[in-house]
Amino acid sequence: MSKQLPLDFKHRNNQSFDDYFSGENEEVVSHLKQCSDKKGEPFIFVWGPSGTGKTHLLQACCQQTAQTGNNTFYLELKSGQLPDPSILDGLENLALVCIDNIHLLHEIQQHQEHYFNFFNRITEQGNQLIISANCSPTQLNIPLADLKTRLNWGLTLKLERLSDSNLMIALSHKAHRMGFDISPQAATFILSRYTRELTDFWALLNILDHATLSAQRKVTVPFLKEILNL
Repeated sequence: MSKQLPLDFKHRNNQSFDDYFSGENEEVVSHLKQCSDKKGEPFIFVWGPSGTGKTHLLQACCQQTAQTGNNTFYLELKSGQLPDPSILDGLENLALVCIDNIHLLHEIQQHQEHYFNFFNRITEQGNQLIISANCSPTQLNIPLADLKTRLNWGLTLKLERLSDSNLMIALSHKAHRMGFDISPQAATFILSRYTRELTDFWALLNILDHATLSAQRKVTVPFLKEILNL
């Protein structure tokens, strides 16, 4: 008898490959797309610092696989809130499983054997697995040696932070996808006053999206100063 699968998750519609500006990470994105289409590596370990879009890309992988009619599952590990490892039961039968923040497994050592067994099962089934972390697999603080070894088996890809010039392009690209435009002057102003975290930029764009609709105004430097109270 097959094990019951966990409830399906909802894709984040604004986190597709079309919404991701790859910049310095074109090769990484290319490998992830191929894996999502079952044409590339069956197991990918993608890592990079905060703000490089790891969650976005894992969501995008699931969406691309789902568009072919195959079942997928995205699992996000959160510090202090690790799910019961029984959530893995049966996931090996899905076409693609993406696990975000695998480095957090160090918080509960007893969970590690469950993940090791799951990785063996999905490999045996011939399905795709994509994992993310904030460090390379060799740097993981995971006591279970077998699991750490297994995590080194896949194709390891590193995400780089976007340069300032590419951040400006990314801002314009994302804003255009959301239905409004940001001038080069406005993008330069944002970069001079904001952090380099992509999540902060996208949060700002959501604010600007609502503000431009409400005020029926374009994103200009004076409008930004008004919205940001500068």
